[in-house]
Amino acid sequence: MRRSTAKPSYAYLGPQGTYSHEAVLAFIARSGNEGELIECSTIAETFDLVDRGKATYGVVPIENALEGSVNDTLDALAFTSEAHILAELVLDIHHNLIAAPGTSLNDITQVVSHPQALGQCRRWILQNLPGRITDAATSTAEAVRRAATTPGAAGIGTHLAAQLFGGEVVQEQIEDRFGNQTRFVLIGHDTVSRNTTNKTSLALFMKEDRPGTLLMILAEFAYAGVNLTKIQSRPTKRALGDYMFLIDIEGHADDPLIRAALDSLRLKLREVKLLGSYAAQGSTDEDPR
Repeated sequence: MRRSTAKPSYAYLGPQGTYSHEAVLAFIARSGNEGELIECSTIAETFDLVDRGKATYGVVPIENALEGSVNDTLDALAFTSEAHILAELVLDIHHNLIAAPGTSLNDITQVVSHPQALGQCRRWILQNLPGRITDAATSTAEAVRRAATTPGAAGIGTHLAAQLFGGEVVQEQIEDRFGNQTRFVLIGHDTVSRNTTNKTSLALFMKEDRPGTLLMILAEFAYAGVNLTKIQSRPTKRALGDYMFLIDIEGHADDPLIRAALDSLRLKLREVKLLGSYAAQGSTDEDPR
């Protein structure tokens, strides 16, 4: 990735203490390239700051193991933004019960968190805190902030939020299903060179809806010996029934066989948009800034 002498800035989906905040700190720790953090209220705002040069990079969630793809991120990459993916990070998601220091389970009368976190901990709450009131918050971080100063309240959130807002972890990892992970991506306008293990993300737009289009796309990659790791369709927002494909493949767009496959597809499709070629999670060359 091209290096810059200026101190970078990182826009991310806030508020502080959320899993997105943990992700941006993890990206910075991995690269060793510290900079200013800019808290955003929406994914769209994160992309906007990067596109307008108000932030060097952005960090946004793109996929969750339980909830699936993050459509706001996919749509920004495919339709509205000129930024592209520079790196990826898979973060283990663990929900923790957090309250004011000295609070025990018996003291808790109310559990507060984002509706998604409450839903992912529903069985644990029923078994360990039966009859307690549950209340929705705008984020897990806001839930922890409220709980840390409200007697009898407990929030579901991150260790980072507990540290930021003076809370204490009453119980760790209360999620009902283990293995919950979120994939985050670093976005920006830098270039990423080929390395040992790459991934490429693409948005493919059809000229028209006709039989065999998906088969033709798959055949091009199969002929080139390229492995697909993900494929899904999204509406193009032009007309009902008008769809495009979002595809992740192994390899870099500069690999000769992939470049040939993409050149062939450009002759057959309305548009082939490169969303990014970057080091795959687990590569020794991740985020080489």
